[in-house]
Amino acid sequence: MSDKIIPVFYACDGAFVKYTIVSMHSMIQNASKDAHYRIHILYTDIEEDMKAVALSMANEQFEIVFNDVTAYLNSISKKLPIRDYYSKTTYYRFFIAEMFPEYEKAIYIDSDTVFQGDVSALYNHELGDNYVGACHEQAMVQVDEYGTYAETVVGVNRHNFFNAGMMLINCHLFREKKVLEQFLNYLHVYDFVVTQDEDYLNVICKDHVLWLDQRWNTEIFGQILYPIEEANVLHYIMTSKPWHYDDCRHADIFWSYAEKTPVFDAIKAELNAYTDEQRANDTLVLENLLKLAVKETNKEETFVTIQNKKKAADRLEILKKIEEYEIAGRFDEDVEEDPPSKELKPEDVDYYREGIVAKTKAQAAYAAARTFVYKLIDDKKLIVKDIKGIEHFKNLNSGAIITCNHFNAFDSFAIQMAYEAADQKERTFYRIIREGNYTSFPGFYGMLMRNCYTLPLSSNHKTLRKFNEATTTLLQRGNFVLVYPEQSMWWNYRKPKPLKPGGYMFAVKADVPVLPCFITMKDSDIVGEDGFFVQEYTIHVGAPIYPDKTLPPRQQVPDLMEKNFAVWKEIYEREYDMPLVYKTKKD
Repeated sequence: MSDKIIPVFYACDGAFVKYTIVSMHSMIQNASKDAHYRIHILYTDIEEDMKAVALSMANEQFEIVFNDVTAYLNSISKKLPIRDYYSKTTYYRFFIAEMFPEYEKAIYIDSDTVFQGDVSALYNHELGDNYVGACHEQAMVQVDEYGTYAETVVGVNRHNFFNAGMMLINCHLFREKKVLEQFLNYLHVYDFVVTQDEDYLNVICKDHVLWLDQRWNTEIFGQILYPIEEANVLHYIMTSKPWHYDDCRHADIFWSYAEKTPVFDAIKAELNAYTDEQRANDTLVLENLLKLAVKETNKEETFVTIQNKKKAADRLEILKKIEEYEIAGRFDEDVEEDPPSKELKPEDVDYYREGIVAKTKAQAAYAAARTFVYKLIDDKKLIVKDIKGIEHFKNLNSGAIITCNHFNAFDSFAIQMAYEAADQKERTFYRIIREGNYTSFPGFYGMLMRNCYTLPLSSNHKTLRKFNEATTTLLQRGNFVLVYPEQSMWWNYRKPKPLKPGGYMFAVKADVPVLPCFITMKDSDIVGEDGFFVQEYTIHVGAPIYPDKTLPPRQQVPDLMEKNFAVWKEIYEREYDMPLVYKTKKD
């Protein structure tokens, strides 16, 4: 048996402690015998006789401790803008990391739960740099009004909003990132009234959540997509309480554990005493909560609008334009103004960089680009957290079309870093760029556009023919060509956009594979000059996709496009743990 202690936290008052006892009993019954556990019950007002009942459940594996948080609440009371804080036991989860510095990781669990799975298996998830491990909040996913509230008021996508009634907490990062301090500050900024502390947690932990299998927090709400026997934790949320309703779904599981505890008679008596008037009031409470979510959504000033006031107006305008373009289905149009363009003539560009001057400029520009990139990294303006699938890049023994989603002027530098990590130095890395970026971009970045192994498109037919021939030849010589098949750049847009055929035509013509790369993003904790969080990039390199020679040439291009998009979609849905859905309105 391991000597390592697994800490589990409940927070409850005198009225709710009997349900904590049932939850603890179910946990103890299903826990692995190969671990030791310490259950902490955070409280301010629990009678001694109920404490004694809970403490009697301790055994060789399970230690049970009651922790009165009154003194801690008093110590931070001056920072609290609300006076009913003492009664909000669910807020106590914010204190765990600070009150218990000996723990690097801990489980928080609501009292209206029943375990069917092994709590040690929950604890053993590795959190990495995530603040919490949690499951999707089904109210936000399944009820449109709540989902709209999450996105409009809280600023978190409905598919990335977690239920805070079961959390694996990264206590180390909660302390390091000062999560409690952030929470206390946000209390002065905005009063969340729908899911309250859960809203604050979702704001603070956004993009830093390890999404756990939903079976670890099976909310008794709406549709459940698996047999209830597979649920590791049942969570009787909102008014779905077995001790108030005979017909509560899966109440039999709750009662199968409750009947084996000393509080069974008290809980059964509560069920029998619960009146029709109280049940009618429950229905009214749910209706009013939904109305409140709609009311908050329709307020002129929400948490999102308050935060947006601190951000650069031009970035906000771009985000608004992106949403409008997505709704209209204008995916291939840029939302930002391109530099004015002038026609690129054939004599203005050496695509092969074969001349001594062009070759020297290209080498110097590439060196300058590398210096520039690593300065961006040092300044935390470009953060590449990880490169996944780099073996697909390393194992290429031919030229390839590299595809990437386009969301930032610096994203090609991220792919350049993947190229360098793949150690393919004998093959040159080229980028296809717009005509205006080559002819009209000013300053240092313009110098890179013109010289750093770029392949500019052109509105001049002769130059375009030269571009097509050079690109095909460079690929056949074994080089890499980066293409943005979405055609447009949308700032920090995370979804893959529909693809255009150009790059795939080159792959078929040159008989080289497509190397599908997709970059996912997370908010870092660094705020950029525009008021938005700098994004942390993870570069995903998919397996190369080869033209299918069993198909006619004209069918090979759409086949490549379809397979490439499927790779991007799979990465998007896996990494963001949400379905790929567009807001486009169909006629």
